Amino acid sequence: MDLNLNDKHILITGGSKGIGLACAQAFLAEGAKVSLVSRDPANLAAARQTLEKDFASDRIFTCAGDLRDAQAAVSALNAAEAALGAVDVLVNSAGAAKRTPAAELTPQAWADAMQAKYFSYIHMIDPVIKRMAARGQGSVVNVVGNGGKVASPIHIPGGAANAALMLASAGLAVAYAPQGIRVNAVNPGLTYTDRLQEGLAADARVQGISPEQVLHNAVARIPLGRMASPEEVANAVVFLASSKASYITGISMSMDGALNPIVV
Repeated sequence: MDLNLNDKHILITGGSKGIGLACAQAFLAEGAKVSLVSRDPANLAAARQTLEKDFASDRIFTCAGDLRDAQAAVSALNAAEAALGAVDVLVNSAGAAKRTPAAELTPQAWADAMQAKYFSYIHMIDPVIKRMAARGQGSVVNVVGNGGKVASPIHIPGGAANAALMLASAGLAVAYAPQGIRVNAVNPGLTYTDRLQEGLAADARVQGISPEQVLHNAVARIPLGRMASPEEVANAVVFLASSKASYITGISMSMDGALNPIVV
């Protein structure tokens, strides 16, 4: 299936590893150009090295920036557009609120969660979507953890940030539809990434068992019988970003292996 992504410029926040990097690989395979934004220059360098094994270097741009800072987000956007042209698709996969048992929470932990997840997305969405609207086309896909739909006792502030992002995604979809912009979200459940270990450790403290047992129990509850891979999440992101999803906007699509069969 031709997704009509050839030569499109895809800006991916959090693109240096995990789901973001898998998205970069999938978009490049479709013939797109990608800009990766991440806080860590070392992770970006490693990601570029990985991508250049299979794809031309002139289709890849990297820029370090802390997206908790609104001006840093604009600076990264300006650099990406100077390198590869106007952004056609924005994929947000940056930031993750620290998983913390409820008894260990502080007011600062709640504030940190909003900065790490909610504002790191909003600071890039705001300038990008306005530029897209001026051109009359564009697509935004936000990777938002399923904890925004299903409350977890070790992920309450992060879940609240995710829920806020889903509301923002739906609201922006309505607001910018007349200007030709689509905004969607995907909600991965348990996914095999580096961040998995942090959640397992927090859950282990609450349950008084080992992280390995937490993982075994969690996977056992998933009807599909396994975790998602980053590549599987990326496949959904690429489809939603493409012209083949031209009438899909304002959705938050669960990807949890039917663990929480919610009708929305």
